[in-house]
Amino acid sequence: MTNETNPLDPEGMLRDPNEHTPLEDIYAIITGCTLLAVGLVLMQAANIVTAGVAGIALLMSYVLPLGVGPLFFLISLPFLAFGGQVLGREYVIKTVVASGLIFGIAAVAQQAIHIADVHPAFAALAGGTCAGMGILALVRHNCGAGGITTLALYLHRTRGWSVGRFQLLVDTFIVGSALLAIPPERIGWSALSILAINMILIAWHKPGRYLGR
Repeated sequence: MTNETNPLDPEGMLRDPNEHTPLEDIYAIITGCTLLAVGLVLMQAANIVTAGVAGIALLMSYVLPLGVGPLFFLISLPFLAFGGQVLGREYVIKTVVASGLIFGIAAVAQQAIHIADVHPAFAALAGGTCAGMGILALVRHNCGAGGITTLALYLHRTRGWSVGRFQLLVDTFIVGSALLAIPPERIGWSALSILAINMILIAWHKPGRYLGR
């Protein structure tokens, strides 16, 4: 079998149109981190727990004297080591940058946005949707949004598992653990927030659906 060449590019010098440029990666990472950080701040204002490492950070922020940003960054570190082994150096570099941005943007947002009162239903839906779209933007540009996403992407690439469905399963355990830190009536809103996040990934993160990389 002979290798076919593009008659318009016989030497293979043209860039793959499905490959993201560095500028596109930068813009997507900044946008994704901003959406994710704003979603976290909105949900924290309503005292609800959400998805993945972000949800663990939110849960711990209710019982520890640390903000959600620093906790998110610290919890993500061991998962980054795993990501470096199985997903490559580029993924780790992007994810480290993203984790730092989420930490910084969340810290700034907590000072810049003063929420006196927010209905938990709105916080769950709007905050969850913002966070879900942020995660989607990151994973489409080979970047993680925390430890659970790293593990989910590894299972997606090696075994074909759905990122959204796997995260939804993990988040169920996180919300169950939240009973130790938040009132039971908040659990329903927390479940709504993780559903808002992961339905975006279930609907729009599918093999072959998006060709950019």
